[in-house]
Amino acid sequence: MAGQITQGALDAMFNDPDRANQLFPVPILQCLQIKTLDSKNGGAAGGERTERFRIVLSDLKNYVQCMMATQTNHLVHDGLLQRGCIVRLKQYQAQCLKGKNILIVLDLEVIQSLGCPEKMGDPQPLGPRSEQPAQNAGLGSTNFYGGVKSEPTQDTKPQFPRQMPSRNTSGGQGSSTIYPIEGLSPFSHKWTIKARVTSKSDIKTWHKASGEGKLFSVNFLDESGEIRATGFNNEVDQFYELLQEGQVYYISTPCKVQLAKKQFSNLPNDYELVFDRETVIEKAEDQSSVPQVRFNFVNIQELQDVEKDATVDVIGVLKEVQEVTQIVSKSTQKPYDKRELTLVDNTGYSVRCTVWGKTATNFDAQPESIVALKGTKVSDFGGRSLSLLASGTMAIDPDIPEAHHLKGWYDSAGRNNTFATHNNMQTLGGATGRKDDTKTIAQVKEENLGTNEMPDYFSLKATIVYIKQENFAYPACRSEGCNRKVTDMGDGTWRCEKCQVNHDRPEYRYIMTVNACDHTGQLWLSCFDDTARIIMGKTADELVDIRENDETRLATEFEQANCRKYTFRCRARMDTFGEQHRVRYQVMSVAPLDYKMEGNKLNELINSYGQMGI
Repeated sequence: MAGQITQGALDAMFNDPDRANQLFPVPILQCLQIKTLDSKNGGAAGGERTERFRIVLSDLKNYVQCMMATQTNHLVHDGLLQRGCIVRLKQYQAQCLKGKNILIVLDLEVIQSLGCPEKMGDPQPLGPRSEQPAQNAGLGSTNFYGGVKSEPTQDTKPQFPRQMPSRNTSGGQGSSTIYPIEGLSPFSHKWTIKARVTSKSDIKTWHKASGEGKLFSVNFLDESGEIRATGFNNEVDQFYELLQEGQVYYISTPCKVQLAKKQFSNLPNDYELVFDRETVIEKAEDQSSVPQVRFNFVNIQELQDVEKDATVDVIGVLKEVQEVTQIVSKSTQKPYDKRELTLVDNTGYSVRCTVWGKTATNFDAQPESIVALKGTKVSDFGGRSLSLLASGTMAIDPDIPEAHHLKGWYDSAGRNNTFATHNNMQTLGGATGRKDDTKTIAQVKEENLGTNEMPDYFSLKATIVYIKQENFAYPACRSEGCNRKVTDMGDGTWRCEKCQVNHDRPEYRYIMTVNACDHTGQLWLSCFDDTARIIMGKTADELVDIRENDETRLATEFEQANCRKYTFRCRARMDTFGEQHRVRYQVMSVAPLDYKMEGNKLNELINSYGQMGI
């Protein structure tokens, strides 16, 4: 078995790449360890996490730490990549960061016929040429990679990140090495990436007391990942016309790598780029070696379990297209064009998606086209709906397997189907074959929903019997998409510390607590603005105005909202207040009970009992 391993390949890959390409074009190595790393993706609300895997590969003489690109995660999920297995390394990037050799694995193949033998040989950690391997640093040490930490001496010089050679690449003007996007960090110095522009924003301007300026941003994609880049002022004039959507470019230092501002990006990358006036950007002659776009689709039915404000990719058949309409921003008074699209897929569900600006006005796809959307924001207004972000992209009839599969289903069976919406997710779920997760209040408590590490979701049919009238709303910032609480400055203005803006008045938003009962018990539910507005039948602004002018009428409004029965879609999650832990039940969506549909369900249930002879 040991004869299958290409011994000495790792040392050559890092220290003599030409020799590695000649002698070891596709090295065969043994996987010694696998470790799961979770990196928080702040781009999606609720702290969505991106799963990453780190492995150790050995050529019998040496072993090295490796970071797997996300496109190789399926090997772990499918159970192919296991400890001890033999792998064929098809594409990689060798780097030296902070004095450590790191291999970024871009493409890997598991040789299943060779099985998963025990560790072969006595490999030693592969350090940079200037360092000697630590003595007795075996894989049995407590360090994951087997290295023994040595105390620094006065003669030890700090190890700075240095660029390492890579294979199968041809660089741009700035560097002879092509870095994968996934390998970029603030510690990377001289580098060049080869990437495709998947989206480009319009030029945006700002005007503040401190000055004015302009900016634009682009999303870059290569085989390893995606990253956002922004240009300001002079860089807008320099690069905006050069960078075109769909084209591939070499981008070389100087170009700043910094922590990503997640409020402006939906990409799963902890870093972003900022163009410099000396940044080198060249259009690549080879436009085919970089993928077009990377999707991570969520099917339409699964949207009911996605948290509000999360960012997702979806694909569906275009069922309906509305005309372009305009809305006026409350904060800026600027008009915005929008268009409503309705998408369906083979889960039996439909969803409404809003596209904005030029995407809305230029939209010309015909119904029954396949539409793939990358970077849509999930809203829970009226159940579930989507909005294409400014940084998102849309593809019509893309040449990808998911689109072909969806088109085949629709042409053969889906064209005549009736589709459910998320407006009343529980009752519609039974009609589409989805597992009915309706609970009674007693079941919610007995099953301890919300006490696990991950939140639990359930549907509940219950009657509102009491609504807390104290602090039912809060004054919110009027800036679009902010919703932060504002402070009364006492001079007739309200200040938002996040936006650093004073408003002449706030926009009140609900933060309401209701008590709901069914035949098994009662439960306190938390409702935010979208769901509380359905329960009260008025906006929070309207209800606050009533409170300030007619206390008697306010009490009547709350009384009229009581004793109404709804279907609630809820999320149960453990919250901590001080040192106390308690489960919080948040209403994700609410809809009046559909008595006709409920009657039909009961009729079907009675008939099923009859067929069973009960």
